[in-house]
Amino acid sequence: MERRTFLRIAASASASVFASGAAAQAPAAKPNIIVILADDLGYGDTGPYGATKVKTPNLDRLASRSMRFTNAYCSSATCTPTRYSLLTGRYAFRKEGSGVLPGDAPLLITPGQPTIASVLKGGGYATGVVGKWHLGLGNGNVDWNGVIKPGPAEIGFDYSFLMPATADRTPCVYTENDRVVGLDPKDPITVRYDKPIPGEPTGADNPGMLRWHPSHGHDMAIVNGISRIGYMKGGHAARWMDEGIADTITRKATNFIDAHANKEKPFFLYFATADIHVPRAPNPRFVGKSECGIRCDAAVQLDWSVGQILEAIDRNDIAANTLLIFTSDNGAVIDDGYEDGAFEDLNGHLASGPLRGGKYSIYEGGTRVPFIVNWPGRVKPGLSEAIVSQVDLLASFAALAGISIPEEAGPDSLNHIQTILGESNESRAHVVEHANILAIRQGRWKYIPAGGRGSGALYWNGGTRPANGAQELYDLERDLGERNNVAALHPEVTERLTAMLDKVVKDGRTR
Repeated sequence: MERRTFLRIAASASASVFASGAAAQAPAAKPNIIVILADDLGYGDTGPYGATKVKTPNLDRLASRSMRFTNAYCSSATCTPTRYSLLTGRYAFRKEGSGVLPGDAPLLITPGQPTIASVLKGGGYATGVVGKWHLGLGNGNVDWNGVIKPGPAEIGFDYSFLMPATADRTPCVYTENDRVVGLDPKDPITVRYDKPIPGEPTGADNPGMLRWHPSHGHDMAIVNGISRIGYMKGGHAARWMDEGIADTITRKATNFIDAHANKEKPFFLYFATADIHVPRAPNPRFVGKSECGIRCDAAVQLDWSVGQILEAIDRNDIAANTLLIFTSDNGAVIDDGYEDGAFEDLNGHLASGPLRGGKYSIYEGGTRVPFIVNWPGRVKPGLSEAIVSQVDLLASFAALAGISIPEEAGPDSLNHIQTILGESNESRAHVVEHANILAIRQGRWKYIPAGGRGSGALYWNGGTRPANGAQELYDLERDLGERNNVAALHPEVTERLTAMLDKVVKDGRTR
């Protein structure tokens, strides 16, 4: 699909729905801030970005009254590093051990390291995080039956209600603040990742107990008829039901809004959904509500969660003083470990839209993500092609709230709040993309250095990198799908971008 055609279709989709009737009151100096981070949601998975076989009326409505960005980036093509970068304002490739974490990993963010939460809390905000965490907890060897520290509280969050890792990783329980929710002390939890727990069935040995079989990995502990990554024993009263996850965490998020709306303190809520990550087990009321299978049904459920947040904002009459950003942690993936029919039922749906690649990929489909910015009375509805990055949220939010940040805070986070609010068309000078290797985008050019090959099976929408690992250069204004490698035609550009990427890495900071 040609870039202009895609943008026209996407613009038409968001313009066709009604705008909000929220009153445009004069905003306070420090607005409430809500960040909704979807999980594995591709660039083309929603109506505002061109999807037609999955209906997302709440996101359509939000986009129609918001600034919608077409060149927004997360910092990595996988979840843990993106979440680290978003909260800390530091590229995750600088942090040792910032790959996809197991469910028993220690806290990745060092207590005392500045985060969006700690910066805003220091500026007078009430801070909360709800949903998928996947940044580790404790110092290692977590005792899930007692107090779990350090955690979100030690990096700036007043309140937390978490899925400790991911829906497909043990432990399959919630934590609220620093304890497992609903734990029966007579049924203590054991979690392991090194070897099976004697007496506990696994997916590998008991395929007949499973709702669907794993396609790769995901054959360890069985919870709710779904085998996971990691082993788990006990905690039966505390275990979540997969079909109820969206309801539970969305309710906790709206409860936080209700409790903190119209108080003396503004609030910051980081709401990280579990949708549309595997295992995809949406509530029965959403099953069959799309035209492209269970994965798209999970996107319908995600859209419902967004609608609940919007309803909470409206019933508390805080829209005029609330900045809301909706985005995703990385690009789309279809088969991510379960034979759930996602491939077979796509029905022509393009999860990455016109982009090449998806989750795990260094191509645009891995790190270019939806990014919708809403603030009635402050952000004018429209479309922005400015290049923005999630890594800049820390510095940008601090500037918006009039908070000075120390030099060591957010070393890669730049203040682009005017661009984020649609008050400027200035793009980020360059943005580093991270997957199996690093790449850099500057303006129209996207440069991928030679070497480093990823898993071809995961590059479901565009194939693998060149067999010889040659350097790649794409003119994204002419070739949005990254099909035509023009590195040989523009050696001066590859030389400049090589030096630029080397400098970003060697300097240890951008700001």
